[in-house]
Amino acid sequence: MIFSNKQLSIAQQQLENLVIARNQATELVATADDWVAEIEADALASQIADVEVEIQEYLMLRDGEIGFTERYGLADLPRVLIQARIARGLSQTGLAEQLGMRAQQIQRYEASGYLGANLSRLIEIAEVLEVQVATSFADEGPGGLVVWDGFDEIDWSRLPASEMVRRGWYEPELGQSLISATQSYFTRTGADAYVTAHHRKKLRGQNLPNELTLLAWQARILDIAARRIEERDIAQFNYDEQWLNDLVRSTKDPDGPSNAVRLLEENGILFIVEPQLPGSYLDGAAMLAASGHPVVALTLRYDRLDNFWFVLFHELGHVYRHLFEQTHLDFFDEDGPVGEDALEFEANQFALDLLVPPDSWKTCLSRFALTAEAVQLDAERVGVHESIIAGRIRRERENYTILTDLVGQGQVRNQFEGDFS
Repeated sequence: MIFSNKQLSIAQQQLENLVIARNQATELVATADDWVAEIEADALASQIADVEVEIQEYLMLRDGEIGFTERYGLADLPRVLIQARIARGLSQTGLAEQLGMRAQQIQRYEASGYLGANLSRLIEIAEVLEVQVATSFADEGPGGLVVWDGFDEIDWSRLPASEMVRRGWYEPELGQSLISATQSYFTRTGADAYVTAHHRKKLRGQNLPNELTLLAWQARILDIAARRIEERDIAQFNYDEQWLNDLVRSTKDPDGPSNAVRLLEENGILFIVEPQLPGSYLDGAAMLAASGHPVVALTLRYDRLDNFWFVLFHELGHVYRHLFEQTHLDFFDEDGPVGEDALEFEANQFALDLLVPPDSWKTCLSRFALTAEAVQLDAERVGVHESIIAGRIRRERENYTILTDLVGQGQVRNQFEGDFS
């Protein structure tokens, strides 16, 4: 982990050197078919990914682009104290000054993972950084990151295995324990690879799910994605955004939500509907499948057209703006305010501007008239379903009692009946 701007500069130089070495090894493979160089190139690529993750995490914490959740298990406390310091905009010297200590002591603490700090000192530092310790960080807070070191770190007894089996996700073999069957399911779906530092879960919402419930739901999404890729001819993804205008126009179609599956797959994006597990409040997610295809998953927690289209385009915002950056984040969102979260703000703006371009929104009279007739006229002029105009007005006014007949209540889940049977 990177602790300071000085270490950031060192890491960036290290990254440049690694990239040069990888490129040289790759050229040697191409020209001489050198198997030793191929192994070296693969090893260098892995090192590059590790350094990129560390750099990007430090930059995002330092620059306020992501926050950290302030409730964590005790075992995570050393890592969280370092993240909290960076996210608070404090240098090691700045923290030391607040504690009346020498900067070198903070440097030693962080370098050793706080192994030399006694309990009273840890409590003092946690209080200064406003970090709370709890058995799970999922109880409170506006959002944050979930990070595991590896597959063996999972407490399998805490997964909602009975519910997963009840839904038919997998079935234990004769004589097999539920925990063993769950572990096998994760391995089979490839979800075990997503329990690493390279697959950090970024959560946004006021009602954060238990982190293991979240991982179980992600395993299901990856399982469906892998089977779809085997069964169907899914196009390769590229960054062309022009087709999104076709998706916007499809909002006017009564079968628009179900047709979105085809449109997204034609453009290399897997679109999956899977109801949330009990105790979670997810509306949508964006992640990469093992094949490299982007995956957008929706829970349809709210059976309304306005919510469907906004959440879908929000997750597409993550796909086109964030998923392929060197952040290695899987995004999980509860629809709602984004606060000061820069990534979520960008995804929100992506959705708002595509569904109704800013210049068109400024000229929408329904923003002031608040009548069904005005909403319908504006929707016809803009070229979208009336629910999108009505939903945006309700959201901006924070008044969800108006225009209720125009938001498409009950018009989404019936298009995905197999997922809600």
